[in-house]
Amino acid sequence: MLSKIAEGNGHGEESAYFDGWKAYENDPFNPVSNPQGVIQMGLAENQLCFDLVKEWIMENPSASICTIEGIDEFQDIAIYQDYHGLPQFRNAVARFMEKVRGERVKYDPKRIVMSGGATGAHELMAFCLADPGDAFLVPTPYYPGFDRDLRWRTGVQLVPVLCHSSNNFNITRIALEEAYEKAKDAKIRVKGLLITNPSNPLGSVLDKDTLTSILAFTNDKNIHLVCDEIYGATVFGQMKFTSISEIIIDQPHNPDLIHIVYSLSKDLGFPGFRVGIVYSYNDKVVNCARKMSSFGLVSTQTQRLIASMLSDEAFVGRFLEESTKRLETRHRVFTRGLSQVGIQTLKSNAGLFVWMDLRHLLQDQTVEGELTLWRVIINEVKINVSPGSSFHCTEPGWFRVCIANMSDDTMEVALRRIRSFVLKNKDVGKPVVVATKRKCWQTNLQLRLSNKRLDDFMGISQIGSPHSPLAQSPLVRAAT
Repeated sequence: MLSKIAEGNGHGEESAYFDGWKAYENDPFNPVSNPQGVIQMGLAENQLCFDLVKEWIMENPSASICTIEGIDEFQDIAIYQDYHGLPQFRNAVARFMEKVRGERVKYDPKRIVMSGGATGAHELMAFCLADPGDAFLVPTPYYPGFDRDLRWRTGVQLVPVLCHSSNNFNITRIALEEAYEKAKDAKIRVKGLLITNPSNPLGSVLDKDTLTSILAFTNDKNIHLVCDEIYGATVFGQMKFTSISEIIIDQPHNPDLIHIVYSLSKDLGFPGFRVGIVYSYNDKVVNCARKMSSFGLVSTQTQRLIASMLSDEAFVGRFLEESTKRLETRHRVFTRGLSQVGIQTLKSNAGLFVWMDLRHLLQDQTVEGELTLWRVIINEVKINVSPGSSFHCTEPGWFRVCIANMSDDTMEVALRRIRSFVLKNKDVGKPVVVATKRKCWQTNLQLRLSNKRLDDFMGISQIGSPHSPLAQSPLVRAAT
């Protein structure tokens, strides 16, 4: 007999988000062996600069203890280490965070707390800041994994802050107040606000005025502000990334209420390394988090390699510059390809994805209408994209499409499929309907949408993420 937590659906695998991954798993695209397979565009990975990383590794073999050049340090690294982290690792990560933020702020290495990816960092924050039954406000649409990361084992609740396309899903003080009052009326104690900047799934960046307004709100309510900044180095174009660390320099605030979650999964493209970071301005949180971090440490071998790489300032500078260029190019080429067939995306300049607007293709302007279209995209177009409802978007018809996890050639194949699909339905002159010859439930792709799930969609969901340990799945990756 398992525990109630273990037997429950806290991880949230039963969702359209996961079903898309399973569809890809059952029929993965390969340009040679399976050119008609499903193309994976539901994975937020940054694979555009691996050539630069491989080049650095070849030029710095001593960075690894598994080479002739580094073997002499094998024993020292293999034995137990201080679970606060190797000093050189914390120093290098703090310095890298400064570079990502344009060196406009400084970070104290003593406040760097390691965790097993951003997943572990978010759970650690929930554990430190809230009791079971307490809640965090989270602006919508938001990353589905938050429902697991903050809730599954902590008993913490999430209350949605409803944002809308009418103002490009911007976070407003009015929306924050409405969500706070709604929780208050439900007798739910709000302990904090969680924001993602840059946004997943929107790919947008919060400007200084919005961040200042958010900080004023959390100060007024005396609640914590947790800022997920894991996409900080994926920003391109004229608008730059502004960290909450910059805002608090000249704005009234209580430092004990400010916390940052960071990782190397997106900015460097190393999700498999499981390098998550908590940076808190609260001494008690730092002390508690360090004790908790023993449940999800980063291996010392990984720490040593990362410390060596990030300490090479010439490499870091080149990597960040080239990554920005390649992300901007990929974004421009992909969105231009979509616009050629009348598909618009939310204006964005960050992240590893675009927020694609297919509302004009819906047969019904409902969640079910969105999922009907989503089935067709996977079954017929053979592309795995993620429906907006799985991100708690209240407006059906939006989809997150990841663009940095594939080659240029594969992206062109995806664009050709999308163009063909849209032009075909444009000729028909009506919204898309499911082909009767191939029902969704007749494949391994299933949709589970009960009345409870509709309630969940409005804000108290337990939808999962690509971190899920899917049975016999090659997709068990650290992806946010």
